[in-house]
Amino acid sequence: MIHLRPWLCYQHRRHDPPIPGSPAMELRDLLLAYPGAAAPALRLDHLRLAEGRRMALVGPNGSGKSTLLKAVAGILKPAAGRILVHGLPIGACHQHVSYLAQRDEVNWRFPISVRRLVLTGRYVHLGWLRRPRRGDHLLVEQLLDRLAIRDLADRQIGELSGGQQQRALLARALAQQADLLLLDEPLNAVDVETRKILADVLDELHRAGRTIVIATHDHGRLDEHFDQILFLHEGRQVDADPHLDDHADHHASHPHPAAD
Repeated sequence: MIHLRPWLCYQHRRHDPPIPGSPAMELRDLLLAYPGAAAPALRLDHLRLAEGRRMALVGPNGSGKSTLLKAVAGILKPAAGRILVHGLPIGACHQHVSYLAQRDEVNWRFPISVRRLVLTGRYVHLGWLRRPRRGDHLLVEQLLDRLAIRDLADRQIGELSGGQQQRALLARALAQQADLLLLDEPLNAVDVETRKILADVLDELHRAGRTIVIATHDHGRLDEHFDQILFLHEGRQVDADPHLDDHADHHASHPHPAAD
């Protein structure tokens, strides 16, 4: 359970500049496991994602989608293998990676307003001692407007609907102004208005050159919305989604360059 104390994560992080020309994300010989688990949660030989591209992680629950995002975000330490972000190891350029967790991983009873939640997205740049400046507060207000939650800014986060909570989480992720965005099921179980707002914002981010990785259950128009697709099943990469025969047949004959 995430308890919304993001400043605790940044005290020992380095802020090194990205290595020019390096991919946004590269994984090699990766083995991910949870403490006490009988089997690894994910094995992945090689995955490379260039800057400015959009990748979909597709697969059933338990396939390893969330596990992969948490590892790249630095929340889960690999049991083996290597993860590079902009050519650097995890944590070396932490401010360039923003992670949006699933809603059920957040403690919505935490006594914080929507505005303060979004502002915590700036803490990776501020550290322990620096207070938010005028520019930080201005960015937060702009994001509240863009996600259409300005009128909810002073509410406690648990008072929001599911769709409003998802918009608040995305606003927090965007407040970090990261180059690489890791989004875990951002469009899952949200209302039509929220789905449109989030989809429009993601399109804007893509046009602005951001790199986006999305775990999704939405199999519609994957070819149109993503440059690369990584299908996962039982902790392994597969050629196509085994639960969608028609979709699998299409991708078997038209594979996506998800991994080298």
